[in-house]
Amino acid sequence: MSAGASVATAPYPKIELHVHLEATVRPARLLEIARRNDVRLPARDEAGLAAFCRFTDFEHFVQVWIKTTKVLRHERDFRQVVVEYAAEAAAQGCVYVEALFSPAEPMVRGTPWQEVFEGYCAGADEAREAHGVEIRFTPDITRDFPLEIADHLVRWAVKYRERGVVGISLGGSEDRYPPELFARPFAAAREGGLKAAPHAGEIAGPASVRGALDVLHADRLRHGVRAAEDPALLAEIAARGIVCDVTPTSNVLLGVVPSLAEHPLPRMLAAGVQCSISSDDPVLMDTSLSRDCAAAVGLGHMPQDMFEHALGGVFCDEDTKARLRTIGDAFDWAGATG
Repeated sequence: MSAGASVATAPYPKIELHVHLEATVRPARLLEIARRNDVRLPARDEAGLAAFCRFTDFEHFVQVWIKTTKVLRHERDFRQVVVEYAAEAAAQGCVYVEALFSPAEPMVRGTPWQEVFEGYCAGADEAREAHGVEIRFTPDITRDFPLEIADHLVRWAVKYRERGVVGISLGGSEDRYPPELFARPFAAAREGGLKAAPHAGEIAGPASVRGALDVLHADRLRHGVRAAEDPALLAEIAARGIVCDVTPTSNVLLGVVPSLAEHPLPRMLAAGVQCSISSDDPVLMDTSLSRDCAAAVGLGHMPQDMFEHALGGVFCDEDTKARLRTIGDAFDWAGATG
């Protein structure tokens, strides 16, 4: 090795508990899938599609999501999405992903429920073999759809418990559809052996978090950052050991917080809340797990603590959790800062 040459260091181990798989697909792949499925996208080349994906607020983000993710129609598409994101995650040191997907969206476009679940779950099997990343799923109920669709989603999710589905999420327009409306499907999910990880405390405030805790019996909170507006609620989350999946870049871009410097993560940590760190929608947000972890380090959250907090919130089986714990215990965390 020549003088002055640097030695590449392996990234520190990471666990990601909040990433929407539909928003991990790069523009080139979206265009390829669109062509094979004969679906028209808002742009015809990578640069145009990347520009289209730069949203201005939450409502605009939803429109971008709908117009790009509509290309995903078949089992092959869903499987490909999982495997390709696993490769990216592995390159960043990620050893476990608890991913979201929104099965009702392709269903209302005509894709059978079974084809959606089969594609994603088969992708997890392939991802484990190809990239060594363990992937579990928490499918997202879309708040904006009729409640009957949520009931069907839960029934299919329970059927796929043995294929890696470990919980249920709740996404969509949090400000228009409060958690209390979804008590029935979440109760059915819990009866079927699935955990609850709804989005709460993102676009709506502490009342949404309270509903997620008291009515949906959330085992983990997706976001939860606006609980910081209510110190008593934040203290309760800490006392109950409920992990919040924090996504710093997403929170800034969607206007949940004014800037990264003003992010409530330091207050959450100071209150004793366990916070995992994730990328949320990496392609649409132009971020990555590593970048969000680096942002969290800048806010005072250390890599080993990120790993341990996330480990405290995973929904996987005890054997998998023990393997993850072994990875964390074996790593030399000294010097891991970004």
